[in-house]
Amino acid sequence: MYQNNPETFPKHFLWGGATAANQIEGAWNIDGKQLSDSGCIKGAGTGSIADTLDNATRQSLQEAIDDPSADNYPKRRGVDFYHHYQEDIKLIAKMGAKAFRISIAWSRIFPHGDEAQPNQAGLDFYRRVFQTMHEYGIEPVVTISHYEMPVGLTMKYNGWASRQAIDDFLRYAKTIIDAYHSQVKYWLTFNEINTGLTGFHETGATEEDLTTEDEKLQRRFQALHHQFVASSLATKYLHEVDPTCRMGCMLAKAITYPATPNPKDALAAQQENQLTLFFTDVQVRGEYPNYMNRYFADHNIHIKMATDDQMIIKKYPVDFISISYYHSDVTAAKEGQTGFASNCEHVHNDYLEETPWKWSIDPDGLRMSLNELWDRYQKPIFIVENGMGTTDKVGADGVVHDPYRIAYFRSHIKATKEAIKDGVSVIGYLVWAPIDMVSNSTSQMSKRYGLIYIDLHDDGSGTMKRTPKDSYYWFQRVIKSNGQELD
Repeated sequence: MYQNNPETFPKHFLWGGATAANQIEGAWNIDGKQLSDSGCIKGAGTGSIADTLDNATRQSLQEAIDDPSADNYPKRRGVDFYHHYQEDIKLIAKMGAKAFRISIAWSRIFPHGDEAQPNQAGLDFYRRVFQTMHEYGIEPVVTISHYEMPVGLTMKYNGWASRQAIDDFLRYAKTIIDAYHSQVKYWLTFNEINTGLTGFHETGATEEDLTTEDEKLQRRFQALHHQFVASSLATKYLHEVDPTCRMGCMLAKAITYPATPNPKDALAAQQENQLTLFFTDVQVRGEYPNYMNRYFADHNIHIKMATDDQMIIKKYPVDFISISYYHSDVTAAKEGQTGFASNCEHVHNDYLEETPWKWSIDPDGLRMSLNELWDRYQKPIFIVENGMGTTDKVGADGVVHDPYRIAYFRSHIKATKEAIKDGVSVIGYLVWAPIDMVSNSTSQMSKRYGLIYIDLHDDGSGTMKRTPKDSYYWFQRVIKSNGQELD
């Protein structure tokens, strides 16, 4: 049907910021909380990365469990949002935020993951957080699982590799939906579910007993299948409890370009993009796409499904799509490539600038991604993460002057506006991040994303003082003008 497309952001557009419990909360052993997987990943002390998200073993996890300190585990410290949440939410509110995305730490509600009853102190904490948000007119956006499986479940049955995780997750999801559905209208099931293709941090499953890449892919896709079923059942329950609430999926979106006009490179790029869209095909369309049959065959993957799994996935898709977007990729086919995305390599894009961590800066890729998702699914899209990790220097006046971050956000907000003019239904834009926090990928504080500087360093030293950066005041003007004042 012909209609005039909007020229700017909708009137009730959800501007704001996004965080994750494992990167901000701290208080890892307070008020009944036990360790999550993320709290068992070592971090940077002197700028080098001591560990990564996807090489955990049962031995390294046990060593972490036996370590009673946070010295080597930055995500146990976070930035102490647990004790600073009122101050942080007040600052975010003064910025003008309409929405604030947080995640709930599963191990704060069910400390070991398999308890029959929840931890009341954990439930009370998030109720206070949501109440504070509402006092400032901020809409909570809640991620149910943001790299936060209780490590007890990994040690008990190897995380999402076991079908038992579905039942334990649903007990947790139902508990928090029952507790907060009157306070929270926007929910997300699994953060960046497609990153489970790389392993442990999303699936909570160790792989040291496996020798080949295909064996690892088998375990990862089996774990992801269990998450698809769990997501659909959580969506079903949310709709039963409160039909006014909305459940979304969450995709790490990074569009892939072909390295050259060579059709082989174009095919490799198409297949890389399909590997990402596979996840939204399942969670939005409600079915495994046919193109993945070739991928599964090429990699000897055989997914075990219960009789009604595909019916559940089909009957209870998500209501909207949420994405993170940071960068784009370029891929080139290797000699002799014949299978599905099985023999290609990522290469540098000479046309784009990069962050200090070598992530390309590509706002046009965001516009293309939004158009691609809207054309494919025709469901509202929520940008729930967009930002750049970089180093900041506090000026002589005690303030971080960060024109580079402003330039990044300006270009991506402009790209979002162009996508809306293209006809895409975008319901919100949340920066990653309103406050500095421990980096997900490197566990560093020195890789900073926030609009608010927190005096905390890689070794855990610092005063925790919160100070708005120049980008904070710039984004304040953006929100106040509903995206019209970008300079």
